[in-house]
Amino acid sequence: MILDFVVSSLRSEHSGSRTVERLPIFPPEADQRPAEDFRLGKNMSNKIFIFITAVAMLVSVAPVGAQQSKVYRIGVLLPGGPLYETVDGLREGLRELGLQEGKQFVLTIRDTKGDVKAAEEGARNFEREKVNLIYALATSVITAAKAATTNVPIVFCVGTDPVAMGLVDSFVKPGGRLTGVHFLLSDITAKRLEILKEILPKLTRVITFYDPGNRVPTEAAQSAREEAKRLGLKFIERHVNSVAELRKGLQEFKAGEADAYFYTPDAMVVGQAQQIIDTAKAKKLATMFHERSLVAKGALASYGQNYYEIGRLSAKYVQRVLSGAHPGDLRVETVEDVELAINLRTAKQLGLTIPPNVLARASKVIK
Repeated sequence: MILDFVVSSLRSEHSGSRTVERLPIFPPEADQRPAEDFRLGKNMSNKIFIFITAVAMLVSVAPVGAQQSKVYRIGVLLPGGPLYETVDGLREGLRELGLQEGKQFVLTIRDTKGDVKAAEEGARNFEREKVNLIYALATSVITAAKAATTNVPIVFCVGTDPVAMGLVDSFVKPGGRLTGVHFLLSDITAKRLEILKEILPKLTRVITFYDPGNRVPTEAAQSAREEAKRLGLKFIERHVNSVAELRKGLQEFKAGEADAYFYTPDAMVVGQAQQIIDTAKAKKLATMFHERSLVAKGALASYGQNYYEIGRLSAKYVQRVLSGAHPGDLRVETVEDVELAINLRTAKQLGLTIPPNVLARASKVIK
């Protein structure tokens, strides 16, 4: 608009009410009109100055509008529990990549609380609402999101082999519309039980809860069962098909029935992690989980990976997909670093002494 105004002003100066006489190349009376020529030259200079200033203003203003980036909508699906740590890590990772929440992106979080049907419905709603991307956590949630949608890209954080679960074609070339980060969860189930035995040398019985209809915990339980046999432990399995059954099982558990609770990877169960921790402490039961934020919340120990860091690493996938990259072309990354965390306050409350050699190996010790 500024440019149009200046151009029209220049035009009116030459062809409007003030008509400038066309002068010959060698005006006979040029030496008699120096003042008028000076005034005309000065007016023209002023107009040119105004024109250049206006153009400069337009150049300086245009990028501001161009910099007003699109606000991307990210739908988050998770079963609750410590996986909220992953979402916090995602926020930090996106911030490090220059994306500000509320300005460049917004998160809409739907906690499925371990309910597969809720995950399917949440994914369908996200696609219906035309989110730019779904960020899905835990194998059962990711599987449900993939089955319930057709077009929306999905970035995942998964603790089981995504190829074996049918989520992607391969780690190198995922294909389809899913990609993300793979971390070690089910793969280190046996090792987690072995470390629990090292923490509690007198351990003889462990109890676990999981959904037998879920492939992931069923396979992990098989691994734990074999390791328990090797270690000379009694592995007590409680099958639960819903959150209500899990809560009932926890209430009915009798003190002395087992020496420790052992986490078998299950999205439904992890959503109830805090209740498991509180119930176990009340019944003087040691607890072994897979993520250190749960140790900070009262669990005795954990052996696994840092969910916050996993979320932070996955931010680059979210950023690249939002920028136009196709998920099927983005190689799935495997995070292999594991850590041991121990809560000495909980150990004291339970009357337990942690062997010094185990404490020395811990990445995180809460005193």
